[in-house]
Amino acid sequence: MTTLQAANRHALIVDDHPLFCDALALTLQAIAEFADIEMAGTLADALEKVTASDLISLIVLDLNLPDVTGLDGLIRLRNAVPDIPILVVSSMADHTMIGFTIKAGAQGFVPKNSDQSVFAKAYEALKQGKIYLPETYISQQVDEDPDREDVLSRIATLTNQQTRILGLICEGKLNKQIAFDLSIAETTVKAHVTAIMRKLQVKSRTQAVLVAQEARFANALPNEG
Repeated sequence: MTTLQAANRHALIVDDHPLFCDALALTLQAIAEFADIEMAGTLADALEKVTASDLISLIVLDLNLPDVTGLDGLIRLRNAVPDIPILVVSSMADHTMIGFTIKAGAQGFVPKNSDQSVFAKAYEALKQGKIYLPETYISQQVDEDPDREDVLSRIATLTNQQTRILGLICEGKLNKQIAFDLSIAETTVKAHVTAIMRKLQVKSRTQAVLVAQEARFANALPNEG
């Protein structure tokens, strides 16, 4: 379990709505003394910031970003920086989606309409290395669909590069096209595809696409944050 660093805390807010980012930054400053709060409006920008700095100790993530769909952004951030706690702040606060978010690697979930006291509770939980869930969350609801939860669990094991490759496979691209798009050798793509199929427990590219669709790697969440 990842925990917040004790001192010199830096936060990264990942959301494409500037006004909400500003409000959230004020909230974070009110509940904890952050040395710095950065903002990113896209997943690509967020990945660039977290890989360029070793000071960020908390990521606050909206699920709906211009360059991601569903849980893709969360999964890719978790794979890129496994030791940084990620707090998801989203308007998609139904019980099933909250459960999927935690399963995909978030350390907490706060509904977007929450007041400052809820953010304070979430921050304290993360500081103690605990997972924060809304008080109204009913965990049993996720268990009503164990097969889908297992699919999401398998998707979450993919590396950042494997997630990109799976996305390109879902677009119908061949290994040669994927190699060109990612500027890597075709043999490297083949090795990744083999690893992807092993992790997803499938025997063909078509089955891998079906698994991705089932987990809503492209459809896990409705198209809103």
